[in-house]
Amino acid sequence: MKTIGICSDHAGFELKEFIKQLLDAKGLAYKDFGTFSAESCDYPDFAHALAHAIEAGEVYPGIAACGSGNGIAMALNKHQEIRAALCWNEDLAALARAHNDSNVLVMPGRFITTEEATRILEAFLTTSFEGGRHQLRINKIPLK
Repeated sequence: MKTIGICSDHAGFELKEFIKQLLDAKGLAYKDFGTFSAESCDYPDFAHALAHAIEAGEVYPGIAACGSGNGIAMALNKHQEIRAALCWNEDLAALARAHNDSNVLVMPGRFITTEEATRILEAFLTTSFEGGRHQLRINKIPLK
C-alpha cells in the first residue's frame, strides 16, 4: 500500500488525530495535509491539497474528515480523478470500495464515535474493488 493521505478541517481535527493513531498502530505510512490544530479554518484548502496529491500518485488512498463530512467531500469531488465517499458506518465504507472504487474515505467528525471510525476505516482499507459492471459505471463519472 502506498502512503495514505489524510486531511481535515477544524471540526474533523480530533478525528484525524485519532485516525493517525490507528494508522500508526497498523504500521501504515501517511502524509498529513492539515489542518494542524482545532482553530477555525477552511476545509477546501486541505481537501484540494489531498486531491492533488492523489491525482499526482503521491498518496493513495485518502482519508478526510470535517464536521458533517459533506463540505470536505464536495471539495474533494470537484477533482475529476477523485471519488470521495462520505461514510458513517462500515457497510457504506465497504460498498464505497467494492462498488465505487472510492479513493477517499470521508468521515463526519461530529457524528461518529472513535469505535465507529475504527470499524469504518478497517472496512475501507480491507475491501477490494469488484470491478466488472461497477467499472463501466465508474468510467462514466468524469466529465472529460
